[in-house]
Amino acid sequence: MNQDERLIKVGITHGDINGIGYEVIIKALEDPAMLDLFTPVIYGSAKIWTYYRRGMGLPAVSLNIVDSAADARNGVINIVNVIPEDTRVEPGRPSESSGAAARAALQAAVTDARNGAVDVLVTAPINKSTAQSDEFHFPGHTEYLESALGDGAKALMILCNDTVKVALCTTHIPISEVPGALSRQLVTEKLQLFSASLKADFGVHHPRIAVLALNPHCGDSGLLGSEETEIIAPAIEDARAKKIDAFGPYAADGFFGAAHYRKFDGVLAMYHDQGLAPLKALGMDSGVNLTAGLPVVRTSPDHGTAHDIAGKNMADAQSMRCAIYAAIDAFRNRAREAAATANPLPKLYVERGRDNVKLNLE
Repeated sequence: MNQDERLIKVGITHGDINGIGYEVIIKALEDPAMLDLFTPVIYGSAKIWTYYRRGMGLPAVSLNIVDSAADARNGVINIVNVIPEDTRVEPGRPSESSGAAARAALQAAVTDARNGAVDVLVTAPINKSTAQSDEFHFPGHTEYLESALGDGAKALMILCNDTVKVALCTTHIPISEVPGALSRQLVTEKLQLFSASLKADFGVHHPRIAVLALNPHCGDSGLLGSEETEIIAPAIEDARAKKIDAFGPYAADGFFGAAHYRKFDGVLAMYHDQGLAPLKALGMDSGVNLTAGLPVVRTSPDHGTAHDIAGKNMADAQSMRCAIYAAIDAFRNRAREAAATANPLPKLYVERGRDNVKLNLE
C-alpha cells in the first residue's frame, strides 16, 4: 500500500447474537492478511466475541476496543461495544434481547456511516421477527437502510455471485401481494437503479439486463396472466427509451434451465424467491446481498442466522468474506465511476440534413 493511501474502513455489524454472526465474522477475519486489505470495525461486544471464540476453539486474535470508529487503528480488529455487558447469549435461541442487540449494532453502524466514520457497511444476518420494535418496523435490512440512509433515494436489493447478478422488483412481501405491488413505473424504476448499479458498483460500462416474467410461460398471451403484456413489456420499452439495454420478459424456468443468464450482466426478477432460489442453487457459498441505490455501500452474506448450527463451529464464512470483498470492490468502483464522469465532454453531433455545421468546443 502506498503511504498516501488510506485503508477502507469496513463497519461490520454482529447481527443476531444467538445466530452464526460472530462465528462467520471471526472466521472471516482470522487470516492476518485480511487486515492488509481494509480496517475492520465491529459493532458488537468484545465479551460475546470472546465467548464464541473460546467456545468453538477458534484461534485467538488481538481486539482493539474503541469508543468509536474514528478511533480505529489499521492492522488490528477494532470493536465498538454497543450493547450492555450483561446481555445474555443463548446460541440457537432467537430472543427479545438478541433482537435488541442486533438493532443496537445496526443503528450505531448506520450513524457512523452517515457521518463518514466508516466507508462501507457489512451486516451479519438478523432475525427479522425478534428485531421488530417501536423504532424498527422493517421487514429487512434493505428497507431499513433505505429509510435511514436514503434521504429520499430508493434502494435496490441485488444478490450476486461469480455466476449471476439478480435484482428484485419486490423484496420481503407475501407472494399473494406481488401482483398488486407490480406496476409499469416500479419495473422501470428498478431497471434504472439496476443499470446504474451495474455501472457504478460493478464496473460494467454497457450492462445488458434480462427481465423475468411473473407468470408461467410469460402468461401464455393472457391465458395465465396479463402482467407481462400490461406491465412488464411496456416497462422494458420505457427503459429502452432511456437507453437501458433491457430484454424480455423471459419465462423464469426456461431462462435459468437453459443458462441464458450467462448472456446478460444482470437479471431482474419480479419477486424474492423467483430470483434467489436459482441464484443460491448456482452458488450459495459465495453469494452476496448488495444494497444498491444508496449513498453508502452495504453488503451482507446471502444466508440467514442459522440458529440450528449456532455455536457449533459448523458455519462456513465464505459468504461473509465475499460480502467484505464485494463492499470494498463496490466502494472503489464508485470512486472510479465518479472520477470518470466528473467532467464529461460536451456532446458533439451533426443535425440530419444539414451541412457545414460549426462545432463549438468551448
